[in-house]
Amino acid sequence: MKRHAGAVLSSIKIDKNADKKISIQLYMALRDLLLTGALTPGDRMPATRTLAQEIGVSRTTVIDAIDRLISEGLLEARVGAGTFVSEALNERPAPKPSQDVSDVPSVVPRLSHATRHAITDFAPRSRLPHKSQAFVTALPALDAFPMAQWAKLSARHWRKDRDLITGYGEPFGYMPLRRAIARQLNASRGIKCDPEQIFITNGAQRAFSLVGGMLVNPGETIWFENPGAIGARNAFVAIGASPVPVDVDEEGLSVEDGLAKAPHFRLAFVTPSHQQPLGHIMSLSRRLALLKAANEADAMIVEDDYDGEFYYGDQPPPTLKSIDTHGRVIYVGTFSKSLFPALRLGFALVPEGLVESFQRVCLTWLSGVPTVTQAIVAEFMDEGMFATHIRTMRQLYKYRHDMLMEEAKSLAGDIDLQPTSSGFHAVGLLSDRLDEARLVARAAENGITTVPLSRYTPGKISQRGIVLGFGSCAPEEIRKGVQILKSILPACCKSEEIT
Repeated sequence: MKRHAGAVLSSIKIDKNADKKISIQLYMALRDLLLTGALTPGDRMPATRTLAQEIGVSRTTVIDAIDRLISEGLLEARVGAGTFVSEALNERPAPKPSQDVSDVPSVVPRLSHATRHAITDFAPRSRLPHKSQAFVTALPALDAFPMAQWAKLSARHWRKDRDLITGYGEPFGYMPLRRAIARQLNASRGIKCDPEQIFITNGAQRAFSLVGGMLVNPGETIWFENPGAIGARNAFVAIGASPVPVDVDEEGLSVEDGLAKAPHFRLAFVTPSHQQPLGHIMSLSRRLALLKAANEADAMIVEDDYDGEFYYGDQPPPTLKSIDTHGRVIYVGTFSKSLFPALRLGFALVPEGLVESFQRVCLTWLSGVPTVTQAIVAEFMDEGMFATHIRTMRQLYKYRHDMLMEEAKSLAGDIDLQPTSSGFHAVGLLSDRLDEARLVARAAENGITTVPLSRYTPGKISQRGIVLGFGSCAPEEIRKGVQILKSILPACCKSEEIT
């Protein structure tokens, strides 16, 4: 196509039996579209012959209407280019609703019990910035992503068979990607599995919703780390589950606390490799205790390994899935951290006993993730680019972590930054004299993003602190960010300490 044919104006209806002339009907219909904002300044109008064919009138009628609108300044003709909506319409006032619309009473549809519970019992969270700056969390080092290699793979796949790249995706996921993930999990995480056990989803959040909808009945109890990943928690709340906040300490989720609060739980959600947000690594004894508790309660465990690839300590801990001998663990992973968030690509590795059920559900009502996205990621992994990228990012995140720890020494006494050995965020615990909310607000006013620990829990916790992401921060941004934090500390004391 040399150029696009202009807007499709299917809403125009001509009544050839009406007393009003057809040319007047067309003129008024086009004028209404222009004045109400249905067509925006700069939009190309369809050719007169095309418009005449689409609405079933003569070309002469269309030309008359178009000429009249040009003379009124609503359209403008450009020699050799066509007819366009006039830029002068940028100044038009906001359209008023028609009388017919305003007379219709507004109806509020009845919501499900689970949805009403989710939107009324929990305060909405403001969306955090998602751009590379200090100290945005959950954002990888986009500046270090091998975009040139990715672009070449993308171009190659967009030239492949159209049925493959533009049709409906496989409901279970693209098999080459499932095989690549299985090999990666075996090599890097010690998980032996069959590709048939892996189901590709639109991000980890979709996997949580899928697992919750399949395994948890409304009202059934789930253990949830407190503080913990609230986005995942809300995914389970949305399907009617009843979350029980379970304490977290240096060894991870407290199984003892969970059993004391809810011994008959249906599911436990944990982030054992890098607790979200505190950063603790669950000890082996806790992992074994959790597996035992789940087996005795006939419960399942969702292991969220959201950034497990980026362990830069001495020895990475085993995943829960790798030591699960009774098929109790569903392992959920994502490419949002290892590659980039815009992929919206995650997966669930389910026990063999759940494979058939997942297949039936996916066949029934899931359409699958875009195949071309999966194909590019699969080849990125198969050609060794993924492994190379992970090694590079481990070194980069360790460097940025160490730099943040060194710079944060100047905050000691007010903000005690906790070292971590995985991922790309760290927690700074606050002294008693600092006000958490005031510190977060002052930091935002100065262009610094910090997340309060209170954001990660629906209730109150004894710990007070802020979460600092360093993955997407260049060294100079880390240095400048710490200096800004230090400069605002005097203004962030609790009210009674301000003189």
